[in-house]
Amino acid sequence: MADDPTLPARESMEYDVVIVGAGPAGLAAAIRLKSLDPNISVVIVEKGSTVGAHILSGAVIDPIGLDRLTPDWRSDVECPLKTQVVTDQFYFLTEKAGVHLPNWAMPKLMGNHGNYIGSLGAIARWLGARAEALGVEIYPGFAATELLFGDKGEVVGVATGDMGVGRDGHPKAGFTRGMELRGKYVLLAEGARGSLSKQAVARYGLDSASGPQKYGIGLKELWQIADDRFSPGLVRHTFGWPLSKGASGGSFLYHYGDRLVSVGFVVHLNYQNPTLSPFDEFQRFKTHPLVRGTFDGGKRIAYGARVIASGGWQSAPKLVFPGGALIGCSAGFVNFARIKGSHNAILSGMLAAEKAHAALVAGRANDELTDYENSWRDTEIGRDLYKVRNVKPLWSRYGLILGVALGGLDMWTNELFKSSIFGTLKHGKPDSDTLKPLSEVTPIVYPKPDAVLTFDKASSVYLSNTNHEEDQPVHLRLHDPDAPIRDNLPRYGEPARLYCPAGVYEVVYANEATRAEPRFVINAQNCVHCKTCDIKDPAKNIKWTPPEGGGGPNYPDL
Repeated sequence: MADDPTLPARESMEYDVVIVGAGPAGLAAAIRLKSLDPNISVVIVEKGSTVGAHILSGAVIDPIGLDRLTPDWRSDVECPLKTQVVTDQFYFLTEKAGVHLPNWAMPKLMGNHGNYIGSLGAIARWLGARAEALGVEIYPGFAATELLFGDKGEVVGVATGDMGVGRDGHPKAGFTRGMELRGKYVLLAEGARGSLSKQAVARYGLDSASGPQKYGIGLKELWQIADDRFSPGLVRHTFGWPLSKGASGGSFLYHYGDRLVSVGFVVHLNYQNPTLSPFDEFQRFKTHPLVRGTFDGGKRIAYGARVIASGGWQSAPKLVFPGGALIGCSAGFVNFARIKGSHNAILSGMLAAEKAHAALVAGRANDELTDYENSWRDTEIGRDLYKVRNVKPLWSRYGLILGVALGGLDMWTNELFKSSIFGTLKHGKPDSDTLKPLSEVTPIVYPKPDAVLTFDKASSVYLSNTNHEEDQPVHLRLHDPDAPIRDNLPRYGEPARLYCPAGVYEVVYANEATRAEPRFVINAQNCVHCKTCDIKDPAKNIKWTPPEGGGGPNYPDL
């Protein structure tokens, strides 16, 4: 409704730096800016109902970022990160067994000793309190929906979405106009596949010299387990079963806190079989003999899902544009092989903050922070990503067994000799282009959930505390409303109904017996904001846009 002349003008507020997203990157940038100069005005706008509400991660955390940002975090009794890694295990799974891979054979950077296990959402809340104590203004429950541009095409701020708009697109009673937050620099810290980051990349061609971004979908449950099943500080990663040929990924199992276990499964979104369901692969993983005993007598208490940017070094776009920069997962700074990104998110937020501060001191505004773009590859961020740059391409080219072996060899050569026999491999096509037609695959049939160890999507979404105002415009938009039934259904069986981890998409029939008159249905109220549909749809037809602020999941400790 931004261009509707019948609406009142938006109120505007001016800041030195506007940050979109109260995750580790955005909060680190704000804290660093305020530590450099308490008089710099900084605002963070966050679409989640509270700070941390939309944060989802494993999480085993490399403390290098926290050590740089808040060196006293270990002694701060309020810091929620308490459990240090004690036992670090790697397994290759077959359907009935697991092969333990010795730690000495793993590249050094894959080790987790010295890292910590915890809830990244809880850490975000703790960092948010620190940021506010320094004078940072944080506004949760407001979704930034629009970049604002100056006369020269530079970004001069963001606008938050209007509140109280009906499904028909017209204002309802209680309608509230969005706000304009204008700044000398705008830092986008939205996480993977952020909507404003997509706009900036497209408008300024930031990806013109990089490879396509690659993604995985991470699904996670939080359990509280029995005392005799709990091993504080245990970290276990697996790959292999249940994924079959044409798909890759892996699992994590982390013990921490008060008998808590984070169990998760990552499926790389370049999988080929359109009948694959990442959610059901995750449920099936928990039934493995090496895994299922962990949950005997336990209780599942939370569920969530989120895409992970996994393209790394080759897929990082240009990070700066006139008036702003990409930081954290918006920049694609996850280390795919380590399944870690929070340390790089914090470091990138700090680096961008330092370059923005220098620009402000020099009297600059709304130009490119070229020093940020030119320096990140020579920092810990670049060194971290460079060592693993070929792991993803090798998995994609050579499959699970050979690809993992070659990836391990490549990490060792980078560790020992600072180079690779492969050079720097390119990623293949984007994840939306990797599906095979139904006629070329064997359909995957999943067992029914038992509601004790394995569950359905509906009960899982309930545990995500997802909520949207139902009478609002559907935020999942189709470029061509006919494409799902006309194109995707006959060719791929409409994979949206399977790749979505929240049951948002359905194909319903006027007559189930004859499969007559199919209709594509979007249950937008179920959306957990994972962004998978925006990435994997083979028709490139689904556009994820921010719903009304405060909607979506509410992850208390994921």
